[in-house]
Amino acid sequence: MRIERVDDKTVKCFLSNEELQEYQIDYKDFITRSDKAREIVHEIMEQAKEEVGYTPPKFAFDLQIMMVPDQGMLLTFSEKDPFEGKDAGPLLDCLKEMQQALTKGLENRDAAPREAAEPSGQKPEPVRSTEAVFVFEHMQELMDYAAVLPRTLRVFSSLYRVDGQYFLYMEKGRAAYEKYSKACVQALEYAVGYGAGEDRMTYVREHGECLIAENALRKLHI
Repeated sequence: MRIERVDDKTVKCFLSNEELQEYQIDYKDFITRSDKAREIVHEIMEQAKEEVGYTPPKFAFDLQIMMVPDQGMLLTFSEKDPFEGKDAGPLLDCLKEMQQALTKGLENRDAAPREAAEPSGQKPEPVRSTEAVFVFEHMQELMDYAAVLPRTLRVFSSLYRVDGQYFLYMEKGRAAYEKYSKACVQALEYAVGYGAGEDRMTYVREHGECLIAENALRKLHI
C-alpha cells in the first residue's frame, strides 16, 4: 500500500494487484461500499494520518477509483465543496423548491375539506409524486443518507453515475406514502433534487453508468 499526499484535502493510495488479491477486494466493493471496502478505507485513513499527516475530512470525502492496467488500483480521497465551481444559487433554489413540495404533500394528505367530498362521499385524493431523483456529489454523502433510513423501507431505488456525480432514482414502491415522502425530505439534507419523471431518468440512463440496478439504498446501508 503506497500513500501519497497531494495537498491538504487530497491523498492518493495505490494498491497493487497482489494486495487486491490478498484483501480479496475489487472495484465493485468500493462502489457498493462493502464491509471489506470500509475496512480497507479505514486502514488507508489511519495509515495516511501516520505516514503523511493527512487529516480525514470531518464530514464527507469524494472517492475516485482508477484501475492501472497490469499493476493495480489507484484510490484518490479528496474533500471539496459540493458547490465548488458552480453557481450555488439555482441549486439551492431547486433544493428549497423540492423540499417545500414534498413537505406540502405530507401536509395536504388531510387538508381536503369535508364539503369538498365527491358525490360518492369520498374525499378527492391530492396529486402525489411517487418518483424522485437526487444528485449526490460524493459517494460518502450517499452512504450517510442510506445509513439514516430504516432497513425495512420498501422503496425501489437504483444508482447511476454521470460525469462523476451520483444519481439516485427513488420510487415509492410498496412503502407508505408518508414514509416515502419523509425519505425524500431527508435526501435533501445530503443531495440536490434533480426532479422526477421518466424524461429525467431517460437522460440519466442514456448518459450514465448504472452502478446498482435494484435496491440501491438497501445495499448501501451501513
